[in-house]
Amino acid sequence: MAKKLYVSNATESSRMFKNDFLESLTKIHYSVPLIFWIPVIGYLIYKSYVIGDLSVGNVVLYFCFGLAFWTLAEYALHRWVFHFHPRSAWGQRIHFIFHGVHHDYPKDRLRLVMPLSASIPMAAFIYFIFHFFFEEFTLASFFAGFLFGYLIYDECHYAMHHANFKSGLFKRIKDHHMLHHYADPERGFGVSSAIWDVIFGSGFSKKGKKAERQND
Repeated sequence: MAKKLYVSNATESSRMFKNDFLESLTKIHYSVPLIFWIPVIGYLIYKSYVIGDLSVGNVVLYFCFGLAFWTLAEYALHRWVFHFHPRSAWGQRIHFIFHGVHHDYPKDRLRLVMPLSASIPMAAFIYFIFHFFFEEFTLASFFAGFLFGYLIYDECHYAMHHANFKSGLFKRIKDHHMLHHYADPERGFGVSSAIWDVIFGSGFSKKGKKAERQND
């Protein structure tokens, strides 16, 4: 079991920047990613189907491939990037800005989905990497699915912290994520799905899950 970290029940987190503009870039309403990225996804599908003249079957195939690949990317980013613990002071500062603040203040509604100031550059970089492996129009379909997976992750993450699920799939996903926050932050890295935690052996024991249910 990892050492228990500081966790605040405050609904607002600490200020990150003295500059008001920079501070505003760290906060975002959960609806903003939907408003921004859904038109991008729509354009990518249009690009692959209308401009690229891909068949419906190929558009759906690559879209689903991108969606499935997102689940692995979500796990890898969360486990090996967001939970990388640098030793330098500036590295620790960057880690806190990107993810540490969320673990310290998990109930802050404005820091539960990724701000556009981070998601746009990250998406552009990932798209650049992917273009070495796909043709232009198949990449459009693939990346549309990848972005759709990202939106599911972002909105699920918000729901895990602020929706009260009584039973079913979302209740199990929420229990899994709450164990990550309040029991052991070095396990349970899947947010929208726990499948890669099962594959990589980073999930929680049945005993831990039972204890979480009893605390509800």
